[in-house]
Amino acid sequence: MRTQRLAGAVISALTLALLATGCGGNDTGSSGAKGSGSTATADRVEPLATVPEPRLPVTVDSADGTKVTVTSIDRLVPLTGSLNEIVFTLGLGEHVVARDITATFEQAAKLPVVTRAHDVSAESVLSLRPTLVIAETTTGPAEAVDQIRDAGIPLLVVEPAKSLDDVGKRITTVAHALGVDAAGDELSTRTAERIAAVQKRIPAPADGGKPRVAFLYLRGSASVYLLGGRDSGASSLLEAAGAVDAGKESGLDKDFTAITSEALAKAAPDAILLMTKGLDSVGGPDGLVKIPGVAETPAGLDRRFVAVDDGVLLNYGPRTDQVLASLVEQLYPDGE
Repeated sequence: MRTQRLAGAVISALTLALLATGCGGNDTGSSGAKGSGSTATADRVEPLATVPEPRLPVTVDSADGTKVTVTSIDRLVPLTGSLNEIVFTLGLGEHVVARDITATFEQAAKLPVVTRAHDVSAESVLSLRPTLVIAETTTGPAEAVDQIRDAGIPLLVVEPAKSLDDVGKRITTVAHALGVDAAGDELSTRTAERIAAVQKRIPAPADGGKPRVAFLYLRGSASVYLLGGRDSGASSLLEAAGAVDAGKESGLDKDFTAITSEALAKAAPDAILLMTKGLDSVGGPDGLVKIPGVAETPAGLDRRFVAVDDGVLLNYGPRTDQVLASLVEQLYPDGE
């Protein structure tokens, strides 16, 4: 769900709760939020038309300060859903032998799962005899990462994506490590063009004001109710959709803070953005308005809730244009 990056931020404060519920899922449609106007689409990635031929070996800088030499990509293990998505979209899915629990798209569905949230099972990974493991700086525990490296497996660590500005850089970083630079450039260009095309469709607000949108991270079964702030990961996406991040604009400098009536009143969102599993976990729109403070916001009064699938919302990768298109469609259902 960054999903992956979001899960990491929440786990740092609420480890036991989120490990009990998990952060992945296989939701593929909206949760019936008012104004969505969207239909469920197949949860698939769209690989490049031509399968690239890797040029190896390559030596790359890992985000944890090491250098990694890649000599083979025959058996790849990307340790987040976002990384799985990039590898498959580059056209190298046939080399992937495992997935993260948040890799929900169809082409990866039958692969064995070797992580839960950001925790990787070193034993599960090593049993698959990988030739390259790709992790993020939030992947843990550190002992598991060290165990994989100590077994002599090349392990590349990359920075998680935080905004639209990271999309192209992240794609080209992974592509370079896999020896397919040209494919990385092609995919980066394709993704940027598609994002730009969506932004051209954003209508200018009739009154000159932008919709204020609050991002809520919810896991009702674990009593997790959080309001996103400046570093939640949603700000860049909302701003790209022509909206204002209400949590950030209200002065919330952290990633997340516990939802209170006072915080929601100050944010005063016109719409609320959620992950589909989060909305489902509180009983849908009817349950959402029972959370203290939600019903009193403009969004709650109008039941203007925007739901996007957990597996893609904060990935900031090859399908970000689809996420942005869904946001735009739901925020401006009448082209307003």
